[in-house]
Amino acid sequence: MTGIGHIPVIRFAGALFAILLFAGPAFAQETFEWSELTIETADGAQTFRVEMADTPGRQAQGLMFRRQMDADAGMLFPYKRPQRVSFWMKNTFIPLDMFFIKADGTIESIRERTVPHSLEPVRSRGRVMAVLELNSGSASRLRIKAGDRVRHQIFKE
Repeated sequence: MTGIGHIPVIRFAGALFAILLFAGPAFAQETFEWSELTIETADGAQTFRVEMADTPGRQAQGLMFRRQMDADAGMLFPYKRPQRVSFWMKNTFIPLDMFFIKADGTIESIRERTVPHSLEPVRSRGRVMAVLELNSGSASRLRIKAGDRVRHQIFKE
C-alpha cells in the first residue's frame, strides 16, 4: 500500500483539525450553572462563586479559551465517586491554582500556578471527589493549604 489512497482522508482530517483548533470557541459552547463555595482556612472563610463543570461536555470545555476570571470566581469539577484525576492546560489562557478535594470536602492537594497551554498532566495524589480551579496565586494569597475544608453541597459533612 503506497498511502496515495489515504490523501483525501488525511486532507479532510487535517482540515477538520484546523477548523476545530482555530475556531474551537465558535463551536457549541457549554453554559454553566453558578453555585457558592466556601473554603475554611486558619485565617477565616473565603467564599467564591463557582461555575459547575458537572457534565462530560462542561468538564471537557472547562475554562478553555477564556481570557480572564473574576478574583472571587472559579470552576468546580465534581465527580460521581472518588477517583484519581488528571488535568492539562491545553487551550487555557488563564494560569490557575488547582485544588484536589476529597469526598468529605478536605483539600487533598494543591497544584499552584499551572502554566497556560501546557500539556503536562496535573494530577491528584489520590482519589478525589472534585477539583476546584481558581486564579493563579489564590492559594498563597489566601493561605489555602492541604487539609483546609471546602464547604459545598456536593461534599458529605
